[in-house]
Amino acid sequence: MMIEILKRGMIGVAFGGIYTFVALTIIKFNHIEVSISEVWTHMLASLILGIYFGLSSFIYENDRWSPLKKTVIHFSLSIIVFFLIAIPIGWIPFQILSILLGILLFIIMYSLYWTGYYLYFKKMENDLNEQLQRKD
Repeated sequence: MMIEILKRGMIGVAFGGIYTFVALTIIKFNHIEVSISEVWTHMLASLILGIYFGLSSFIYENDRWSPLKKTVIHFSLSIIVFFLIAIPIGWIPFQILSILLGILLFIIMYSLYWTGYYLYFKKMENDLNEQLQRKD
């Protein structure tokens, strides 16, 4: 179990690092000046979010919960964790319109990811069923 936690945490760090690299690339090519302290703070936030999303996948392994319950719990925790990091760090200004827009964008992005994973696993399910039927 500990190895799986470390593995998922490292995968989260990798994704956080990729998003940080993309942000730094945009900053570099747009010639935006930022301090090392600011880059460090935003990178730390990205890595923490990456670790959270890596570990939160354990929610979907609970066989006693329905898929809807798993999704609601994961979504609720994810939006809370994201906003607890995004608002203090300055990714989302502490203004009602900005927060509402942030919530809307979070829901859209979450829905896109959820739909992508759903379609991927549905395809895997169909492929496995076809293979099982061919063996009979």
